Amino acid sequence: MQVIRKDPGKPPRLVEIPNTLKALQQAVGGYIETVSFCEDALVICNEEGLLMGLAPNCSFLGIPFVGTILIVGRSGEEFCSLSHTAQQLLLSQLGAGEQP
Repeated sequence: MQVIRKDPGKPPRLVEIPNTLKALQQAVGGYIETVSFCEDALVICNEEGLLMGLAPNCSFLGIPFVGTILIVGRSGEEFCSLSHTAQQLLLSQLGAGEQP
């Protein structure tokens, strides 16, 4: 699925990632936690990031995050790719500007 990945100290970027628990855990470096911010998208982060002392990443919609985060689409109870419109809006919110 196509998602936004934001690593600490780096600009956000679009990446392809398998829609599996193992791949999501590997991307964030541990157990996943989801933070919903709208009906069709959410943030996936490391559930124990603060306890592990992960590097500060960003504040998104007023919520501070540490470690790598993924912003993924949601369809019902399933994760999915973000729409092109959502990608562009979210990338601009995270400071990446336009992406192809």
